[in-house]
Amino acid sequence: MSAPKTVAEHVLDRLAAWGVHRFYGYPGDGIGGIFTALPERDDAEFVQVRHEETAAFAACADVKYGGSAIGCCAVTGGPGAIHALNGLYDAKLDHQPVVALLGHTAQTAQGGGYYQEVDLPSLFADVGGYVAEVKDPSQVRHIVDRACRTALADRTVAVVILPSDVLEEKAVPEPPDAHGYYRTSAVPSSDPGAPPPDALVRAAEVLNSGEKVAILAGAGALGASTELTEVANRLGAGLATALLGKGVIDDRSPWNTGAIGLLGTTASWHLMRECDTLLIVGSTMPYTEYYPAPGQARAVQIDVDGSRCGIRYDTEVNLTGDAAATLSGLLPLLRERDSARWRAHVERWSATWDSYSQQRAHEHTTALNPELVVRELSDRLPDDVQVAVDCGTATSWYARDLGLKPGQRGSLSGTLLSMGGAMPYAIAAKTAHPHRPVVAMIGDGAMQMNGVNELITVARYWKTWADPRMVVLVLANDDLSYVSWETRGMLGKAPDPQSQSVPDVPYAEWAKLLGLDGATLSERSAVGSVWDQAFAADRPFVVDAKVDKDIPLVPPHVTLQQALNTARSQVSGDADALSIIANGVRETVGAKARSLLGLAPKE
Repeated sequence: MSAPKTVAEHVLDRLAAWGVHRFYGYPGDGIGGIFTALPERDDAEFVQVRHEETAAFAACADVKYGGSAIGCCAVTGGPGAIHALNGLYDAKLDHQPVVALLGHTAQTAQGGGYYQEVDLPSLFADVGGYVAEVKDPSQVRHIVDRACRTALADRTVAVVILPSDVLEEKAVPEPPDAHGYYRTSAVPSSDPGAPPPDALVRAAEVLNSGEKVAILAGAGALGASTELTEVANRLGAGLATALLGKGVIDDRSPWNTGAIGLLGTTASWHLMRECDTLLIVGSTMPYTEYYPAPGQARAVQIDVDGSRCGIRYDTEVNLTGDAAATLSGLLPLLRERDSARWRAHVERWSATWDSYSQQRAHEHTTALNPELVVRELSDRLPDDVQVAVDCGTATSWYARDLGLKPGQRGSLSGTLLSMGGAMPYAIAAKTAHPHRPVVAMIGDGAMQMNGVNELITVARYWKTWADPRMVVLVLANDDLSYVSWETRGMLGKAPDPQSQSVPDVPYAEWAKLLGLDGATLSERSAVGSVWDQAFAADRPFVVDAKVDKDIPLVPPHVTLQQALNTARSQVSGDADALSIIANGVRETVGAKARSLLGLAPKE
């Protein structure tokens, strides 16, 4: 490769040395030097999205789906940089390494109230684990190296601010051997590996003391499925998963109780509330009321970041290390035990929940049952599918009704819980692995927020994909229904249609206008055939599912206050009260009764 001529070229050279070859973004004059240098490279891919927030979301998701070791977005300064903040916070809170390249006002104009001039270092001080502005060409090497090293080592966001005039200056690839300059390395630091032997012994002592072991697995356990399975079987443990850990163990495994937390399963609630020992692997799920009761269980935690251990439950031993390496080190220290009775309890809880869920999905609700739509999708997922999920009721049906198995991958904005993440995630998943099918699950609120616009991005790029299948499920109920249920359950108030209702949009027809395909789904008898049509399509396909907004989001453990608040909302003028009550009786009483009686689900 020839020596870089400009600072912009040098920035891209140094990023390439760290393995950064894909850039999501939207151009602007503040970062024009980067966008003029990108087309000259044969080792760089640029993906133009419709909004800078999407660029940041996609950079985060690119790492989550295994496309890049470091995600990267490139946006202009001022409004473009401000737009990117939300997606960068998603990366920060879910601990994904992302480098953000931000254009900036020319140094000669800074401090003068120039157009689009924003104090970027102050604005990004919270989201960035490292924030630096390149003010001299000799700084490029050490700033880019430090940014990439910090992003990888701390699994966080690093921000590189690039004034427009500096980008055009002559590159200094080799800083002077003189005072006040740095010569830095583009070699990543080693992985943390396993903890020291004495720490593993102490952890094994705790785990060996229990007879009713529970495991909580999160995103940090991904990539350690084999080791986690071996440890679970040695301990005779049941396992629950945080949202970002879904799929680490086959969802259909009888000792996998499924999701934990507010959107979790009753089986996971029982697992946590009846265990005597807890092993937490790569999770800091924050709903502490869904952990074992205080003092109930002895606990061990494994995390690659020691600062995240012991912050949700009173753990006795905290192991800082890679999940796979740590579990492998623990395995020979764990005793075999007769856990048939405990495993039988766990499997009974899981089977009971699955039976109840099947009955719920097949209940004849006022409009199309969203759980039926997702359950029928689950049965048709390709073996190598990647699933992108938005935040809202779609998250609930994903957590409870969509079964993932090894080889399949799902993700979402797991800690920020931002709406508008699914379409950027789906685009990133498809860009990272164009030979794999993708499914996006999105509520109509999020679809209107940015999904309809990012379908334009899909229309632009889909013909370059080796496998054209991208199926977008829009759960359309003309309501911001998750917030509506929060209003009922937490505040005891009837939702206000002025704030909660959203317009009815013909999503499938919009897709067809863009040269894609789609179908509107409103009849339960057509659910299976529409899914078959979607996966057989020769181009991206939008399923506009007209689902019932009044399906109750029942927590795995309903508190008296939640029940009272929801009841209070029904007598405070809720226009949907009759439908909610009817659906609630069907899904919480009728479905449970049919499950207990062993009856077949309704057709």
